Amino acid sequence: MKEGLQALLFDVDGTLADTERDGHRVAFNLAFEEAGLDWNWSVELYGELLAVTGGKERMKYYLDHFNTEFNRPADLDGFIAELHKAKTAQYTALLAEGRIPLRPGVARLLKEAREKGMRMGIATTTTPANVQALLAHTLGPDSESWFEVIAAGDVVPAKKPAPDIYTWAMEKMDLTPESCIAFEDSENGIKSSVGAGLRTIITVNDYTREHDFSDAVLVLDNLGEPGQEFTVLQGNKNTLNGAGYLDLALVQRLADNHPAE
Repeated sequence: MKEGLQALLFDVDGTLADTERDGHRVAFNLAFEEAGLDWNWSVELYGELLAVTGGKERMKYYLDHFNTEFNRPADLDGFIAELHKAKTAQYTALLAEGRIPLRPGVARLLKEAREKGMRMGIATTTTPANVQALLAHTLGPDSESWFEVIAAGDVVPAKKPAPDIYTWAMEKMDLTPESCIAFEDSENGIKSSVGAGLRTIITVNDYTREHDFSDAVLVLDNLGEPGQEFTVLQGNKNTLNGAGYLDLALVQRLADNHPAE
């Protein structure tokens, strides 16, 4: 098998775009309002709910811990599934309005990786529809084809922090952890990627800045752009050789300097 770095594997929410606070949270609240519910998830509350991965799981957690007096319907799973379907429709509408842009450096790195023949995949807990909508409205209608595999939603039963979604993606791409590097933004995310044996680059956001990323190869505030440099929050700055933004050459250097265990 070919040796060296062969593929980049990306999380979506919080990694490719700041989707959580101004995307998913807003869409949940719109779906709740549409259903005639008085639920409203504040920025602070949503930060606590993000401890749970998966939208349907998050709603159940909310009812178990924050809204215990709610009169639950007999078919709670079906009720939550319909709410989640409505939320996905609201989320894709927000994307279509251009209200959720990609994070700094993301489009640049994805386009460079594609142009240079680097293989790419996605491993996320969000639904396939959410991934497709984000890619189409930020990178163009054909951008889904840039990724060999889009491992999303319920394709595996156990969501992050379980490693299953990354393991599934690598199996579909016929790759080993040694030949990949992952991009994540949260503690649950890095637990998942590292659990699958992957070296991981982190870009934090407002919700995840204080998470434990001790197992990361590098922790940045974002991927950076020429003239808009990233800030290194954790990692060996000597490896960067003065770089101010993450390009494919730097990703390769990070992989070379951090052999997979």
